[in-house]
Amino acid sequence: MKILLLSAYDAASHAYWHRGLVANLGQHQWTVLTLPPRYFSWRIRGNSLSWAYSERECLEQDYDLLIATSMTDLSALRGFVPHLAGIPTLVYFHENQFAYPESGREYGTVEPKILNLYTALAADHICFNTDYNRDTFIDGCRRLLKKLPDQIPVGVIEQLERRSSVLPVPLPQSVFLPHAPQPGPLRLIWNHRWEFDKGPELLLRAARQLCETGVDFRLDLVGQQFRRVPEAFLELRALLGDRLGHWGYVESLAEYRRLLQQADVVLSTALHDFQGIAVLEGVAAGAMPLVPGRLAYPQLLPASGCYCSGEGETQSLVDSVIRLAGLKRAGQALSAPDISALSWDNMAPLYEGLLHRVAVEGV
Repeated sequence: MKILLLSAYDAASHAYWHRGLVANLGQHQWTVLTLPPRYFSWRIRGNSLSWAYSERECLEQDYDLLIATSMTDLSALRGFVPHLAGIPTLVYFHENQFAYPESGREYGTVEPKILNLYTALAADHICFNTDYNRDTFIDGCRRLLKKLPDQIPVGVIEQLERRSSVLPVPLPQSVFLPHAPQPGPLRLIWNHRWEFDKGPELLLRAARQLCETGVDFRLDLVGQQFRRVPEAFLELRALLGDRLGHWGYVESLAEYRRLLQQADVVLSTALHDFQGIAVLEGVAAGAMPLVPGRLAYPQLLPASGCYCSGEGETQSLVDSVIRLAGLKRAGQALSAPDISALSWDNMAPLYEGLLHRVAVEGV
């Protein structure tokens, strides 16, 4: 098949996914167009304009299938380039705009949510990385439609449910590595974007309690950083002292993989995660997950790796770390769950089946 893939806000997780598609479904002929992940408000509404008038020759080629990410302004793009309207179309949702936590700096516009809805309705099929992502999207669309003052369309939610499915972002074989635990204290790694939605305040509260109890642990804080870093990270650096392991983004992929292999625990404190690739890569390298018992994690990882959510979340996280530190001190191995089912080796046939159904059967 000749496939056109559009990634309108090509963040790291989006690139991770479409590069995996191209590499593992190489029997197809791929054309990939991407736009940089910056200027969010402009990008999500302006990508159709940018592509329609700078990539028209490419867009008007004959394709058997169009794949777009949920950030693509698909309904407008099909209006600008009518040729695209006749191509079977799959939209992949890495996330949805209804389930993002608010930082307090938002403009309060409904535009990103409306765009998600219009793009989903313009597709022949929509696919989500987790049930959590699909459920929060459907619920968000339902709430949004109830706010319309009149002329509310009938059957929209049912149509979205009928044309949707779930396939996680697969993991490349390169992340499945032998565990290399180190002697000494419990080693934890927190490997996420340094932004408010990844829960640095919860991490700080838990670290403070752990330091007060005298638990012996080491914490590696790695992940992508931006110009504005939450204050919690600076407080963490001062608090941890000699309990702090690696600090900051790891430029070397080999070094990053080595840190994952040496970790006993891969930790998440996220306010939202639609799949949690960073945690899954840690688990694939042998680290035990310690993640909130909400969001997408319970659908992907065993309950033993989830700490309780709600009012006692910080204490539950602290208690889990204390328990795991005690197990390591007693010489008991901390084993990661088997997530090989999420590898590209196992998931490539599922993706191939999805692409064939949309391209050939239109469902």
